[in-house]
Amino acid sequence: MSRVLLVEDDPFVREGVQLGLRRRGHDVRAAGTGEDGLAALAEFRPDLLLLDLMLPGMTGVQVCRRIREHSQLPIIMLTARGDDFDVVIGLEAGADDYIVKPARPEVIDARIRAVLRRMDDGATGRPAIEVYGDLIIDRVGLTVSKAGRPLTLAPSELRLLLHLSAAPEQVFSRQQLLENVWEHTFHADGRLVDACVARLRGKIEDEVGHPRYVQTLRGFGYRFGPL
Repeated sequence: MSRVLLVEDDPFVREGVQLGLRRRGHDVRAAGTGEDGLAALAEFRPDLLLLDLMLPGMTGVQVCRRIREHSQLPIIMLTARGDDFDVVIGLEAGADDYIVKPARPEVIDARIRAVLRRMDDGATGRPAIEVYGDLIIDRVGLTVSKAGRPLTLAPSELRLLLHLSAAPEQVFSRQQLLENVWEHTFHADGRLVDACVARLRGKIEDEVGHPRYVQTLRGFGYRFGPL
């Protein structure tokens, strides 16, 4: 049973999502403001945060940025249809995925389980610890360090790095990455990939404008290396 913290100011949406997720086996705590959500984090210690973007007072984007200063907590944004600008800002702030409201409880449940699903890279036959210059990837411990300094990667950033580095020089399209990293089996939003790549580059690259590790092949997608 996963522990989900829901931060949503609309009481009808909040009660509906809370009830639907509890029926599917989740332990859910709800808050109506960003401030209350942040206060509940330490006490409730959730496995995942379900975060509405449009909150009174402290916005969902501000909450996301505050959490990403010190935590790898998985974050799924809830957004109203058509809030494209807010979606981009939320993804850049560190959200791992987003769901457009209104959404059926089974859809939210499936997305939560996909984000929380532990990566099983042991079956790839690759070494447990890989060294690429000053970048070290521990596939068993699920940690990454650069120049001896541990990096705090959001779940989507870590999953993306593990997937790309498992096949150096292989080019993956955005849709392939959405299917393999985010487990979206439909034609989904490539902005999830682009925003995650940008955040990951900001943490692992020496020069974001000239990436060494996560490279873009225009018109095709992304690859790891060549190194």
